Amino acid sequence: MHRLFVALRPPSIIRDALVDTMDGVTDARWQDDEQLHLTLRFIGAVDRPVGEDVAASLTFIHAAAPTVSLAGVGQFDRRGKTDTLWAALMPHDALTALHHKIDQALVRIGLEPERRAFLPHITLARLARGANAEAEVECWLARHAGVTSAPFVLPHLILYESHLGRAGAEYEPIARWPLA
Repeated sequence: MHRLFVALRPPSIIRDALVDTMDGVTDARWQDDEQLHLTLRFIGAVDRPVGEDVAASLTFIHAAAPTVSLAGVGQFDRRGKTDTLWAALMPHDALTALHHKIDQALVRIGLEPERRAFLPHITLARLARGANAEAEVECWLARHAGVTSAPFVLPHLILYESHLGRAGAEYEPIARWPLA
C-alpha cells in the first residue's frame, strides 16, 4: 500500500523562515525542511493501481500557480490539547479553488470526497498525545503571531508518498506537475 497526498512546496527562503520559528515548545516534534509543505488533499493508503490512477488524474489539473504569503501561526487541538502548530497562508481563494479541483479529479476516479474543512497551512510541529505544553504553546503562538512574508509563488503540484517510521513521517515526492 502507498500512503499518498497532494501538496505544494514553498521556496527555500520561506522554509528557512519557518525553520527559524521552531523552538520553545519542549514536547514538539518539529518538522524538518524536507517535511514543509501545504497539503491540498490527503489521499491515504491505496494500492498501486489506484496510485497510478491518482497520478494520471492529476496530469489534467490546470490552474495558475498560487501566489501567497505567510500570515501568522495557529494550532489545532484534539480534546482540548494542542496537537499541531502551523503557519497560515493567505489569500485562501486560489488555494481553495485548487483544493476543489484536485478533490473533484480524485472523486472522478472513485475516491471518497474530502470531508474535512480546508484551511491552508504548513504544519510546523506535532505534539505527542498527553503532552502538557499548553503554556509553552501559548507563548510560542504569541511570539510568532506576526510571522509574515513577501508574496511567493507555489509553482508545482506534487504527489507525495508518506513513509511512517519511529522518527516520524518521511515524505517522498513521486511526481510533480508545473502550474501555469
